[in-house]
Amino acid sequence: MDQIQHKFVDVRGGLKLHLADIGSGPNAVVFLHGFPEIWYTWRHQMIAVANAGFRAIAPDYRGYGLSDTPAEPEKASFADLNADLLAILDALELDKVFLIGKDFGARPTYLFAIFHPERVLGVVSIGVPYKPPGPSTYHKYLPEGFYISRWREPGRAEADFGRFDAKTVVRNIYILFSRSEIPIAAANQEIMDLVDPSTPLPPWFTEEDLAAYGALYEKSGFRNTLQVPYRSIYDCCRKCPVPALQNAPSC
Repeated sequence: MDQIQHKFVDVRGGLKLHLADIGSGPNAVVFLHGFPEIWYTWRHQMIAVANAGFRAIAPDYRGYGLSDTPAEPEKASFADLNADLLAILDALELDKVFLIGKDFGARPTYLFAIFHPERVLGVVSIGVPYKPPGPSTYHKYLPEGFYISRWREPGRAEADFGRFDAKTVVRNIYILFSRSEIPIAAANQEIMDLVDPSTPLPPWFTEEDLAAYGALYEKSGFRNTLQVPYRSIYDCCRKCPVPALQNAPSC
């Protein structure tokens, strides 16, 4: 990974966002991570894309990885991610890019393509289908012990995660997310209790990977990462401007 360069871009709020950058092709691919991920998630894909003749860029969202955390993380929203992405493209003087979003990273991928179609060459999403911007009610039908339901509750995840160091929290989440069943805790359990300490890491996630993630989450903490996506996922368009597109879905 030595060939991957690391840069910082100034965005609104006086924050510096970190991004990884490799390649020099005429077209650029921007990779948007999910949770509990960071730019590092895309390292292999970035090298492959660069070898195929593209420029590959993977930012850390505000409050993630090596990027600065906003002063008031509880006010962060998906609108910030879209504004930050626009600032990154402007700073790098990229007119149009391909966007690839995984997990909740698919949401800013879709929204950016809606609000800034003139800056997008194409969109790829992994794990989350497109849903038009607007009110959502499906969370009302999820069980109380569902991990998203728990992590949306202010203070609960902080207390749950706070029993462990950041590396252990990331370890437990990757083990949970690698299973076929959805993480749902019983009334007398917390989400972290669903992982036995003796459970090995999934075979595709090494101790070296865990150390990289753990070190960066030790820096950032989980305050901002709980706000975006989990505590703003259902009102992610509330702060968005109305798209200036004919027949486009509006917030």
